[in-house]
Amino acid sequence: MEKIIREKEEIEEVEAVLDIEGTELMSNLFGSFDENIKIIERAYNVSVADRGGQLRISGEDRDVDRARRVVELLAELAHRGDVITVQNVEYFISMVNEGSEVPLAAVMGDCICITSKGKPVKAKTLGQKEYVDAIRSHTVTLGVGPAGTGKTYLAVALAVTYLRSKQCSRIILTRPAVEAGERLGFLPGDLQNKVDPYLRPLYDALFDMLGAETYQRYIEKNIIEVAPLAYMRGRTLDDSFIILDEAQNTTSEQMKMFLTRLGFNSKIVITGDVTQIDLPSDKKSGLKEAVRVLADVDDIAVCNLTYRDVVRHQLVQKIIRAYESYENRSGRGGEGARSRKR
Repeated sequence: MEKIIREKEEIEEVEAVLDIEGTELMSNLFGSFDENIKIIERAYNVSVADRGGQLRISGEDRDVDRARRVVELLAELAHRGDVITVQNVEYFISMVNEGSEVPLAAVMGDCICITSKGKPVKAKTLGQKEYVDAIRSHTVTLGVGPAGTGKTYLAVALAVTYLRSKQCSRIILTRPAVEAGERLGFLPGDLQNKVDPYLRPLYDALFDMLGAETYQRYIEKNIIEVAPLAYMRGRTLDDSFIILDEAQNTTSEQMKMFLTRLGFNSKIVITGDVTQIDLPSDKKSGLKEAVRVLADVDDIAVCNLTYRDVVRHQLVQKIIRAYESYENRSGRGGEGARSRKR
């Protein structure tokens, strides 16, 4: 019997050295209690250390290379003056792992708007950047994606920017008042009081951009209008930036009615999540139908955002992926791939 002896190959560690200029930049890169670097270390099983302005990454060759690429993207982001967040770290790790790295300028957009507290609003993922660019370059944009991808928030930020620069004279925000397991009739007050809770996310985004005082002044002057979708019937909306939120809960008839409100020098943004439809089972979602019907119409863009574009707590990404996996296994999969029409 021939005896075969296999020698165990020793894994040789390598080290990458990156020069990081400035204590403040290094502090931003590491994050609070080194949380950013710890995420990279866990993701690639590497060791990262600061040695007098030099960042040393040690571990196996392939892992060190990927960790280095993530750190370089983060350092470039820090050089731009952005505060690095856990979400940035997770997003760049996923980009590097999937081999979908692109120049940072293609991912991180310019400042869209300054909030009432002086905070800049920017696209934080490639999907968000494409979404913002589509809104700017198209008359009608449909933004479809899961919760937390910034669909509504970015649209409101752009609306405020257009208003401030006098590219439009008013902002109109609307949602269908569809019940999600609750009954409007049990809520106190008149119709406006009953539908206000459904419009709360739009109010919150506007308060953030404008501040309560400016928002109230614009409301009183009818420069900003927040209303249920039913209030749009019979109107022609000229010189306006119009946002339809939660559009997955529109019927086919409501969606057609809304789209035909478009007037001259106006822009429409329609947002929704086709996995959260609250319509009765015998009703077809107007958003799902519009994506199919309008896909080949000029000057209409369809942008599909995914879990990669979620900018809430990183656990939200995992929740969305878990539900997608479950629905695919049970044959309840949603809409198809990313598409855009210029």
